[in-house]
Amino acid sequence: MSEIATVPLAALQRSLPRRADGEGSVQVQMDPSLAIGTAKVFAVYGKGGIGKSTTSSNLSVAFARLGKRVLQIGCDPKHDSTFTLTKKLVPTVIDVLESVDFHAEELRPEDFVFPGYGGVMCVEAGGPPAGTGCGGYVVGQTVKLLKEHRLLDDTDVVIFDVLGDVVCGGFAAPLQHADRALIVTANDFDSIFAMNRIVGAILAKSKNYKVRIGGVIANRSDATDQIDRFNAAVGLKTMARFPALDVIRKSRLAKATLFEMEASPEVEAVQREYLRLAQALWDGTEPLVTAPMKDRDIFDLLGFD
Repeated sequence: MSEIATVPLAALQRSLPRRADGEGSVQVQMDPSLAIGTAKVFAVYGKGGIGKSTTSSNLSVAFARLGKRVLQIGCDPKHDSTFTLTKKLVPTVIDVLESVDFHAEELRPEDFVFPGYGGVMCVEAGGPPAGTGCGGYVVGQTVKLLKEHRLLDDTDVVIFDVLGDVVCGGFAAPLQHADRALIVTANDFDSIFAMNRIVGAILAKSKNYKVRIGGVIANRSDATDQIDRFNAAVGLKTMARFPALDVIRKSRLAKATLFEMEASPEVEAVQREYLRLAQALWDGTEPLVTAPMKDRDIFDLLGFD
């Protein structure tokens, strides 16, 4: 066995030179001039298809119901994050920049910021053509436009709704702006496996930026036993739980948030949970001290008999 193989991993990591954020990778280091400002910023992550857009949009409305001025930024090439807020697929920042040959000075705010239900301002960052660019660039250009047009000056809350469980440097870029990262998961192995990877990405960004883990949102989960077991192992905490209700699925089909659906005991219960979550986030949460697991250890904890 070679000598290096006998060195403990932790000691080996300490011996490696520390790199600046973005060095040696395709991720984009944040320009300090693009700091968002006084708004509270939340980045929502989770496994693809887990319901991040539904969660983000309803959380945006809940913040608006609390009297906050809210901006939601979708960070997915599908550009459907704000669909239930605007009732349509709005043009992306990349779309409108391309339409003016990337002369950003020709754009007006109404070209890329759209009003949504409850007064929520909506932006879809979009993404580069497949295989041709980095999502971090797109996020950076979006924030730059918002800053240039002073659209963040009067904003209380910014929510980044981020593409799937991709944890490359580009799609981790919203973590450079966020105060707290929220992870949406279901009570199943695949969602929790993705959550563990996302925890690692957040911790990597927290070395150079203010972002910290806020907590977990259990979605489509009547039970949370698997989530609870994982949380206890790594130091996470569930902040809110939304059961697997058909009305949540129907709201998406109706191009509506849950705050627009016909009143019923279950709809009102979900609305209260979103309002409670929004208030807790606004009041402030203590950052969680976490330690992601090795992949093989997750199988041992939650894997198959």
